[in-house]
Amino acid sequence: MVSVEEAERIILEHTKDYGAELIPFESALGRMLAEDIYADRDLPACDKSTMDGIAIGYAAFEQGVRSFQIKGTIAAGDEPIEISNENECVEIMTGAALPGTADTVVRYEDVAIENGVATITIDAIKSGQNVHCKGRDRKKDNVVATANRVIDAALISMAASVGKSLLLVKKLPRVVVISTGDELVDIAVQPTAYQVRRSNSYMIRAALLQYCISADMLHLPDDGDIAKEQITQCLEGYDVIIMSGGVSMGKFDYIPKALEDAGVTRLFHKVQQKPGKPFWFGCYEDSVLVFAFPGNPVSTFLCLHRYFIPWLEGKLKVKSERQKVCAVLNEGLTFLPQLQYFVQVKIAVSDTGQLLATPMEGNGSGDFANLLDTDAFMELPMERGNFMKGEVYRIWPFKQII
Repeated sequence: MVSVEEAERIILEHTKDYGAELIPFESALGRMLAEDIYADRDLPACDKSTMDGIAIGYAAFEQGVRSFQIKGTIAAGDEPIEISNENECVEIMTGAALPGTADTVVRYEDVAIENGVATITIDAIKSGQNVHCKGRDRKKDNVVATANRVIDAALISMAASVGKSLLLVKKLPRVVVISTGDELVDIAVQPTAYQVRRSNSYMIRAALLQYCISADMLHLPDDGDIAKEQITQCLEGYDVIIMSGGVSMGKFDYIPKALEDAGVTRLFHKVQQKPGKPFWFGCYEDSVLVFAFPGNPVSTFLCLHRYFIPWLEGKLKVKSERQKVCAVLNEGLTFLPQLQYFVQVKIAVSDTGQLLATPMEGNGSGDFANLLDTDAFMELPMERGNFMKGEVYRIWPFKQII
């Protein structure tokens, strides 16, 4: 049996890079950018108006000119119309290119227009007002987005703006999620009182979809020979195998033996924690990783968020704050076994901005309904048994908490 810290260390030692691939930018939402993106021209590419109004040369206003002959109108996308003398102006729309002979935009609300003449009706304006200057945002060849960030809607917009139709993104591991046990039936089946519907696989698959991983799913019966055969096939077709169930000490917990018979090297089995103590982790030919979680839903859920997702984010180089979030224990509690305790908590924010964690212990690792009412696991050290209100501990959020 290993400690939580030792289990984490062993898993993170097996973080690897699966390379990168080019994909269309419009299909890249949620993927991890693997390259820097550069501006292909100044942003904006010319001086532009930020208001609907008139464009003038500020020097004319400074010299006392208030009425300007309108020479024409410039819409966004039009070639600019130059003004010839100081008492001329052009009407200009938001986003339109400013003429080189003008430097200031006065909005329509501050202008009266009659018979082709625009008269400024306010006493003061500023030179260069309402103008978005060329290159103000980024200069040509400047970096507009750095690698190792999740591609969101803003980055998709930027890629389109600089003509980046293909983006280099980190390759995702090929993942299969395997459930085990004859007591599990399909979700469309009405189970007997001694059966349960398969849910862990769908939970794991849904969590992976948040990282754009569409995992395959497989179910194994309680048969060691079939398990070995199916696992052997999966070892040749996937980078990661995530299993749920069959790793404890019961007569039908055949998964550890089936894995080792298939050639998977065990790196640890059992972690000093609750829930999730029977967790099994191994590696096949220094390539395929196997995360074999206990079958109880809360145990599977905890192991996924405490071990697999941090491993995945490390592989993808996600700049995550997941491992740095702490909260204040809002109620005292006692836990006597010499195990690292992951208690489910409900998170609130205090008036002073602190995260407050209220324990909601539920009815054990089979009580997956309790997960709906909680937000995170709080990790409590095994060296203690009594935990006092006001103490601060790390949390592992599985929902948006702020």
